[in-house]
Amino acid sequence: MATVLLKRKIGHRILNGHPWIFGNEIQDIKGDFLPGDTVVVETHDGKFLGKGYINPQSQIAVRLLTRKKTDEINEDFFLDRIRSAWEYRKKLGYVENCRLIFGEADEMPQLIIDKFNDYFVIQTLALGIDKWKPAIIKALETLFSPKGIYERNDVPVRELEGLAQQKGFLSAPFKTDIIINENGLKFHVDIENGQKTGYFLDQQDNRRAIQHIVKGADVLGAFCYTGTFEIHAAHYGASSVLGLDISANAIAQSERNARLNRVDHVCKFMEVNAFDILKQWTKENKTWDVVMLDPPSFTKTRENIQKAITGYKEINLRGIKLVKPGGFLVTSSCTNLVHPELFLETIHMAAWDARRKLRQVVFHTQSSDHPIIKGLENTNYLKFLIVQVL
Repeated sequence: MATVLLKRKIGHRILNGHPWIFGNEIQDIKGDFLPGDTVVVETHDGKFLGKGYINPQSQIAVRLLTRKKTDEINEDFFLDRIRSAWEYRKKLGYVENCRLIFGEADEMPQLIIDKFNDYFVIQTLALGIDKWKPAIIKALETLFSPKGIYERNDVPVRELEGLAQQKGFLSAPFKTDIIINENGLKFHVDIENGQKTGYFLDQQDNRRAIQHIVKGADVLGAFCYTGTFEIHAAHYGASSVLGLDISANAIAQSERNARLNRVDHVCKFMEVNAFDILKQWTKENKTWDVVMLDPPSFTKTRENIQKAITGYKEINLRGIKLVKPGGFLVTSSCTNLVHPELFLETIHMAAWDARRKLRQVVFHTQSSDHPIIKGLENTNYLKFLIVQVL
């Protein structure tokens, strides 16, 4: 096993728990290795820091798997890690649908596993973890005896690791349109063609948070994707619900989910550019009791943070203007580079421009099956806010 030595002034961040080692932090590498191999990481003076997988092609040259010298990185290691992650989810009550493995938060960098009842979707986003895919599949089969396992590695980030984009069955083929239960409702999950792994589990707890404010309300939902928030609103007693999305496929899925839950008489959906139509409706002085905004990430790079903030301010300004006095704005951001404090500040700047006062109801992160580790900003990404608009 090769040994990576860090530069003299590097190491405090690693000692404090961060699992990433950048290429420009490495002083020397002793021994031979292949990209994706496991290596030992030491300080410049030979003190053990951990073991992880290396890929010189990546900007993040080493991703640490363990801090224990005695750990052997083998099939049993991954079986134990996945078992430990499952025990954590079970203690919190996430037994049917959950993010089973959340990358660095579960000490398995760049591995995502989502559990949809008896089906599993895997993403291996770094070369090192991709090499262990057979061991991961074996562990899932041992622990769960799943009905199916599917790979959703059709994501551009893999190319930064020298990996091809791909997707397909990692088990015997199965019908990839499955139905899950969430908060007393049912939703179609398109494992093969849906966004990310087919469904956004990170908002499952937040969708319950709207239950009281939507009762008897006229509700508008922008960026509805497959209609989960909108269908929850109807389920919780909304008088009418209108969902907007620019994707024809998303609208079709939303309508399908509304029929599945027998709320299609309450929920209506429009294929439209939300930015444009919200601007038009503010000019027409249209209003709703509750406006919900759940846009996709506005940036993946630090260079575009200001553009993202401008986008969040603009969409929330329009949303606030469409809320009746005393009504509620429900708004989210999944851009991890926009920190919680900055997101709140952006919402309040939008309210200031709209000449409206806000009263905070709840401010949440993602559901607890996506655990947050202090110092790892990519684990603390979702902001979910409900405010009363006065």
